[in-house]
Amino acid sequence: MNKHRAAKTFLYIVCDIAFMEISIVGAMFIWYGGGVPGSHTTSIPIEAWDWYIRHIAIIAPIIALGINLIMRMYANLWRYANMEELLKIFVATLLAFVGIYLFHILFLGALGGGLLLARRLLLIAWLLDVMLFASSRFGYRALRRAIIFCAHIITGKAGVKRVMVIGAGESGHTVVRGLLHSRIRDRIPVIIIDGDEQLDNTYAMGLRVIAGLDRIGEIADKFRIDEIVIAMPNANNVELRDIIKRCAETECTLKILPPESDITNGSYKQGLRDVNIEDIMTRAEVRLDNKNISDYLANKTIVITGGGGTIGSELCRQIAKFKPGLIIIYDFYENSAFELETEMSARFPDVPFAVRIGSVLDDARTRDVFDEFRPHVVFHAAAHKHVHFLEQSPGEAVRNNVFGTKTVAMAAHTYGCERFVLISSDKAVNPPNVYGATKRVCEMVTQRMAEKSFTRFVTVRFGNVLFSNGSILHRFKWQIEHGGPVTVTHPDVERYFMTTSEACQLVLQAAGMGKTGLTYVLDMGELVNIDNLARSMIRLSGLKPDEDIKIKYTGLRPGEKLKEELLTDMERSQLKKTANKKIFIASQPELDMDFDFKLQRLHDASYGAYNEITAALRAIEPRYIVSGMETDDIPSVKALV
Repeated sequence: MNKHRAAKTFLYIVCDIAFMEISIVGAMFIWYGGGVPGSHTTSIPIEAWDWYIRHIAIIAPIIALGINLIMRMYANLWRYANMEELLKIFVATLLAFVGIYLFHILFLGALGGGLLLARRLLLIAWLLDVMLFASSRFGYRALRRAIIFCAHIITGKAGVKRVMVIGAGESGHTVVRGLLHSRIRDRIPVIIIDGDEQLDNTYAMGLRVIAGLDRIGEIADKFRIDEIVIAMPNANNVELRDIIKRCAETECTLKILPPESDITNGSYKQGLRDVNIEDIMTRAEVRLDNKNISDYLANKTIVITGGGGTIGSELCRQIAKFKPGLIIIYDFYENSAFELETEMSARFPDVPFAVRIGSVLDDARTRDVFDEFRPHVVFHAAAHKHVHFLEQSPGEAVRNNVFGTKTVAMAAHTYGCERFVLISSDKAVNPPNVYGATKRVCEMVTQRMAEKSFTRFVTVRFGNVLFSNGSILHRFKWQIEHGGPVTVTHPDVERYFMTTSEACQLVLQAAGMGKTGLTYVLDMGELVNIDNLARSMIRLSGLKPDEDIKIKYTGLRPGEKLKEELLTDMERSQLKKTANKKIFIASQPELDMDFDFKLQRLHDASYGAYNEITAALRAIEPRYIVSGMETDDIPSVKALV
């Protein structure tokens, strides 16, 4: 025990002895309604004083200290005391006075040396002792809290942040308690907000509780709130997202206790983190048919092309949960593959994992990998994807995306794989750029393979995933950290977004559905305005858009749409539901009889000029709008920009 702790324990012992004596004497004054012998008021009988001084004054504190030691009352950290400690005080003092009463009956009564003690006198003494004992443990905290409140009122903010806590449950109480007990007095809880109408205008730990989740902004202004702490770890994703969106509209700094976090050990800072844009974008939890997924993944050999990328690496993590026989990462970029291998070895030591370096363009190398492992399932996620780069290098886009897909698909067919899953993009719909056109042709290649192979070929199409490699969100984050400006192409640009985890879970679900040749489209929710997204990220960083961080509009780049689409008009009119509410089947038109011939022409053109490549792409996908081409020239194509 250190010196500070020893001194504090000694002080508690002295106080407890004094309180015991004061309680008994005080009870005698109350019981007899008078003063000391010889006073003008009705005095306490001399026999009572004799009883107290000769016997009780010594034995009472000894009994009390013994009980306190047995119940470890001096081992408590009273800074974090709660109702359990208050109950311990109640029980310890009660046992002490029961001991005093038994001592009086068994010893003083037997010796004939004691006053006939009234039990109600000891009851009064016990109540006094409870109050004094509790005040010594909790009184300092109450006084300190009052001083902080008063100082804050007198001095205004003075560097002290006013905090709103959202959530009046146990987690919210722990956050409030932690703020009140913190040694660093830079934050003070002011109000608690909850959604339970029955708690409206009640009080918790001295703070008013308001049932007003729909009035967060209004309440934050009224109480001059600087920081909001969201302490609702059991709220579902949709509820949490709506709360965060309302909070993000204020100018307050935001903190959150993430779902399933636990801070009931008394440390309010444990688990708290800054709110980020993923919290705002999170949607309702994905419900999976795990049996369906396990049926085609458990104990199977899985190849993931582009496995070191954002989608590929997350597919690895999700697939590992279903106990596959072996996961093979086939990737051209050794650094990302190495990092993933290190992570997987640590997180899933029981899942066999292998890495093979190679390009999907290399037919011989790809066949070597398939011959070595004889995989059951292939997830093809390897692709070039940056729109503006691929507009400048269309031949690379065609060769890597289209013919890389064909190479892997042919290997899957040749080596008798059970399933081949193509990861496609919303940019394949009415494509206005080379990248989108190549992804649409990839879908067609998969469709053609489904017509002539026993392997089940399916396509899964979805939009952007949050914080994927090269994501616009990474750029926004970097620009905000460096003081801006944040560059947005156009104030009306809208894109689909979902989390990487959600996208990959739905990919796994879709891959286990239906027959070969189908194109599955994931429900991406509502389009997200990129300008609003940038402003939300600025506010979540504790800054003000257009004041602290400027927003600069740069104009749409060649090949960029104003609004993304997930379906063509024909697909939308014939869209089919599946057993999963977030997965749909998009009907595809039959391929032209000369598709394979056109594909060969595209391969030959990929080594030529931009115009040759785009002409070959348009011959396969007429909805492809070449950058700079007027949409009126293609009556059947919907104008996109």
